[in-house]
Parts: sequence; C-alpha cells; structure tokens
Amino acid sequence: LTMSLNSDPPPTTQPQATSESDKERLNWLIHQLYVRKDYDECLKVIEEQLKLCSGLCEYAIYIKALIMRQRGKISLSLQLFQAATMLNPTNPSNLKQVGRSLYLLGKQKDAIQLYNEAQKYAPKDWEIWHNKGLCMLHVKQFDSAEECFVRANSLQKHDSTYIQLGRVYTLQERFQEAIDKYSEALEFSPENPELMTTIGLLYLRIGDNFKAFDFLGNSLSHDPTNPKTILAAGSVMQDHSEMDVALSKYRVAAVKTPNSAQLWNNIGMCFFGKQNYVAAAACLKRALYFAPFEWIIAYNLGLVFLHTEQYASAFHYFSASINLKPDFASSYVYLAVTLARLDDFQNACSAYEKALEMESDYVFELNYAITLFNHNQNEAAKLHFQEFLKLMEASGEEHPDAAILDTAQKLQKQLESG
Repeated sequence: LTMSLNSDPPPTTQPQATSESDKERLNWLIHQLYVRKDYDECLKVIEEQLKLCSGLCEYAIYIKALIMRQRGKISLSLQLFQAATMLNPTNPSNLKQVGRSLYLLGKQKDAIQLYNEAQKYAPKDWEIWHNKGLCMLHVKQFDSAEECFVRANSLQKHDSTYIQLGRVYTLQERFQEAIDKYSEALEFSPENPELMTTIGLLYLRIGDNFKAFDFLGNSLSHDPTNPKTILAAGSVMQDHSEMDVALSKYRVAAVKTPNSAQLWNNIGMCFFGKQNYVAAAACLKRALYFAPFEWIIAYNLGLVFLHTEQYASAFHYFSASINLKPDFASSYVYLAVTLARLDDFQNACSAYEKALEMESDYVFELNYAITLFNHNQNEAAKLHFQEFLKLMEASGEEHPDAAILDTAQKLQKQLESG
C-alpha cells in the first residue's frame, strides 16, 4: 500500500502523564520561579504542570497554595493545602501548612488538632511545636503554650520562639521571668534589636528606667530607625523632661510610621511639656483620628483643654476617656476640676468621691479640699486637707513637688484664717 503525499497524516493522541517522573518534570522550574518571587510566571508553569498530570502534582499544588496565601487569599490556600494533603496524607509539611492557614483564619482549635496529627509523623519538628504554641496562646491556654514553646526551643533555638515565650510570661504579668527569658535569647542572638527593645519595654513596666534606657539605646545603635524603639526611648526622655531630644527622635520615627497614633500622642505631649498648647492639641487630634478608641489620647486632650481653660472641651474628652477606661482614678479627678470650673459643684464632688474610692492619693485630697474651700465648705475642706497631710507623710517622698507644697501652704493659711 502506498500513501498519497497530499493525504492528511493520521491523528495522534497526546500521551497522558501518569508516571511520577512526569508529575515532577517541572518541579525544578516551579521552585526556581518561586524563590525568585516571580509569582505570575510561576503560576503559569504550575497550571501547565497540573494540566499535564490531571491535577495530581503535590508540589505544584503546594507552591500554588503558598502563593495564594502570600497574596491574602487564605481560604483558597487552605483548600489547596488540603488537596495536597489528600494526595500525600502522611507528609507533615502539608499538615503544617493546613494548620497555619486555619490559624490565620482564626480557627485556632482546628489548627491545634492538625498540629497534633502532624506531630505523629514529625514529633521533633520545632516549627510544629512553635505554631501549636501560638494557637494555645490565642485561646489563652498559657500553660500549654509555655510547654509548646519550651519544647520547640529544646529542639531548635529560634528568636521568634523566645519572643513568644516571653510574651506568655508578660501576659501573665510574670515580668521578671519574661526578662530572664529574653536575656537568655539575647545570649543566643546578641545583636537582635527586637529583643533589646522588648527587654527595655519590660524594664519600663517594672519601673527601672535606667536599665530600660540602656537596652533601648543598645537597640537603637543596631537599628536607629526602628519606630517601636524610638517611641519607647522617647517616652523615657519625656519622663526626664528632655522634650527637644525626644522630638528629634520622633521625627525619625514619623518618616516610617506617619499614621501611628502612639507616635502623634507622644509628640503632642512633648509640645504640651513645652507649653505649646496649640501644637499639642493639633497632634493629639491627629492621634485620635488614627485611634478613636484609645483612652489615653482622649485623656491627654482633656489635659490640654483644661490648661487652655476650654472647660467644655476638657469635659468632653475626660468623659470620653472615662467611658473607654472607667478604672483610671486620675480621669475622675481632672473631670472634677473641670466640673468645678464649670460651676457644677455637686457633680464635681461626686467625681472626687469616685476617684478617692478607687485610689487614696494626697494630690486628690488636696484638689478636693481646694474645691470645697472655693465653695465655702470650710469644715469639709479641713477634713480633706488633714487627710492630705496624713497621706503625704505616709508616702515617704523626700522631695515632694514644690508647686503642691506651695498650694498646700496657701490653702492652710486660708483655712486657719477662715
């Protein structure tokens, strides 16, 4: 038989990829494109590979899921990781990533179950213990979280695990244990600015400003533009009335975090310390725009308006601060002062009583005595002034504020003459 040259060739069928080598044929290229972060091209190759092997390539599905998660498509990534797990149910990497996606979706309890399953196949994988600890931390099972992080560190030391373990202690207000754990991490990683900053912040919380500033300074020497460190160091400077130095630091932080409510709050209080009330109010209002439910910003705005004698505005912000944080006694005292200036004597007294129920403070007693004296309640004013003297003596302060002593002496003379 002969075939005509003009006749069409017989139809051919494309062989289907069924062998393992065909399934993995493009894995090297997928890996190369992924590590180069050429995600669009990587996804094209992945689709080509999945089409070639009828969607049965585990690695291609796994990498596609990673890309989807990095692009914020967490639910889709979860579905893809689950598909990879169905192809290879004993691969701990697949189970870890399913657990991670569940964690990111806020399903911590489901993630814990996945990590328990993964530990059957990889009992000495530090990442599984670490991620399981994160889930335990979010569901407030602090003892279990601590156990997971300790186990993770025993397998392989990582800064991130030390940081989370310290966070467990901090949330339980075990500050010294947290400091000890972070210090241990610093021996392992002596140039980590995040660890130095965290230790500095903890020392601030326990009132050791000298050590705090030491660690914050070391952190800034390694990372001079870290906004978190600058904020903490600047707050120490503000406490020592070094407003200009603090402002110079905040300028650096503002470049990196221009929308930080905490930053603008601190800048505002620097201007307040410099008695530049217009700039202070402007910065604090900017901070309040970024964080409208932050009680301390409303409280600080109340202080600014009280100093500028804008009592209606001060009343508004102190009231807002109290609504957001009703257990801060100083807010009630300043609200009482504001109400007294607005000639609402009865409510001012109620605010003073509320503050004194929460905290015995000699400054509160002095302010209450002054308000009572200004409204001709001399006997009640004398009682609160006597309480002021007792509390000030009991405080044991060697050098009380000169302005408080001067005000107290003037009130005492008025009460004695009256």
